[in-house]
Amino acid sequence: MAAALLHRDRLFPFTVGDGGLGEPYITSAMAHFHTAYPEVTNFLPVLVWNGYSQEHHSMVATQSNERMIAYWRGNGFEEVVLVDAKDFDDQNQSGDYVDSTVFSFEQRLAFTQAVLEGVDRAANSALGGRLTVFIIKQLNGAGVHARGSKSHNLYPKDTLDAPHMVDALRTRALSTEAWELVRSNCARAAGGPASKTVVTEFERLLPDLGNLPLEEYPVNGDPKVSTTEMGRLVAAVGLSDRTFLVTNADGNEASGIANINQALKIIHPIDDPTYNQKPGGQVYEPLSEDACAGLAVGLTLMGARSLWCSYESFAVNGLPIWQTVTQAMAELRRPTPSTVTLFTAGALEQGRNGWTHQRPEIEAYFAAMMRNGNIFPLFPPDANSIQACYDWALTTKNKGIVITASKSPLPIRTTFEQTRQGLRDGAIVLQATPGDRVVVLAAIGDMILKPVFEAAAQLTESGIGTRIVSVINPRRLYRPTDVLWDACSQPDGEFLADSEFEALFGGDALIGVTGGASAMLEPIMLRAACKRDTFSWKRGETTASPAELMALNGITAEKLAQRAIGLLG
Repeated sequence: MAAALLHRDRLFPFTVGDGGLGEPYITSAMAHFHTAYPEVTNFLPVLVWNGYSQEHHSMVATQSNERMIAYWRGNGFEEVVLVDAKDFDDQNQSGDYVDSTVFSFEQRLAFTQAVLEGVDRAANSALGGRLTVFIIKQLNGAGVHARGSKSHNLYPKDTLDAPHMVDALRTRALSTEAWELVRSNCARAAGGPASKTVVTEFERLLPDLGNLPLEEYPVNGDPKVSTTEMGRLVAAVGLSDRTFLVTNADGNEASGIANINQALKIIHPIDDPTYNQKPGGQVYEPLSEDACAGLAVGLTLMGARSLWCSYESFAVNGLPIWQTVTQAMAELRRPTPSTVTLFTAGALEQGRNGWTHQRPEIEAYFAAMMRNGNIFPLFPPDANSIQACYDWALTTKNKGIVITASKSPLPIRTTFEQTRQGLRDGAIVLQATPGDRVVVLAAIGDMILKPVFEAAAQLTESGIGTRIVSVINPRRLYRPTDVLWDACSQPDGEFLADSEFEALFGGDALIGVTGGASAMLEPIMLRAACKRDTFSWKRGETTASPAELMALNGITAEKLAQRAIGLLG
């Protein structure tokens, strides 16, 4: 669908297995997309209906042809082309799903002709403006070593020397001339080799964004909302690049980024200025994070810019798709814009306690993915920093950039240049106070800095020196051997040197502090040589205030100071 949106003159067919059709996500995603973009029909789902899932019968195995056609029509498909192998069976096979390779040669050709004619009809329909699906119904696994779902896996006994494998190949072998025809068809299909014809093999030209309207606020000036400042820049990107898309599961207003909706408009068939919605907008809002993640990362994979925003981190549902595509980006043969996300209104702000609402757990997901080599979670400490982070993210290629920020007004603690340094080095020093012994407080996040600064003040009163370090780009703090960076397309091998790491994090004691998962602190804990400890998220408490929630998790100035003194002995 992302490819179809960007290339209206091409057809993008893809296969759907009936094993997954028992779930609603496939058709619901296409239905929302078609409602948002009724004129974009040049994608063609091809349902391979064989009656089996990966390891058992599919949940739609008992559906009749009529019910299957009605299902697709009920989900908005105007044209449903179904070719059933059973209509061509001349071997009296039992059951609804038959093996076309045991037909007589004449019937095999007749079935093949019907498939070709059906695909041609479906392709012309999809390119002609009608939402279309092609369905091929036959037994899976025909011509290999087993039948049905058992054909999904090869086992040690399934070798080319095994009699059952030899018999299967002999029974279904084609003549040399037939194979030459198959090769010729493959070479000529779509106008030539895929490496020279398909859009995914070429870098897409992008509109020049020029200079973003960055606005640097004075340090220690009035508090600002980070997400709103990023939203202002996102709006500018969308107005400069009309293929740019923002996806969100209905939470921009609540995330402090209503300015995105106001500038770019929510895509909707009902034109209503009260809700900033109209046809042709650039904000895609299905109430489904997998659909949000899917279209956003699909667009970047195809060469366009996008932004996936997630309110309160329902994002867990979309993360597997995001992970799959960022892994593909690490292996692409061409440059493509990085996929950028904004996660906001996290648990520290709202005290949510539940799988769908907790931001901290998904930070552990990203912490693990950092070792892939092309994943960069960013933690801007304020509204200046988030602007510099997004500005940098837009310049990168083939990466997954995760920006996490609060929607609350928070103090301005950094300049643009400090964040740019933090993006290069991984972290920056926000405050240093002298003392006979020094405790390093390494903080990830923005709201979490409040108890960290309070703890530093308490330690200063006790004559203990402190250094508050804001970790902005933790991936830079790994050692080069920790990360599979050199195997990535568009490799990034910049890591903080040992001497510079020591200058930031060296001291008599170190405490890593995060409102998220402790796993994000791993790069620091791996390299630090002094006594150290971590303070991090444990569990949420519904309706708790930020201070109450941090206290529940043991993240208070008093406990930080006590632990620092304990580490010093």
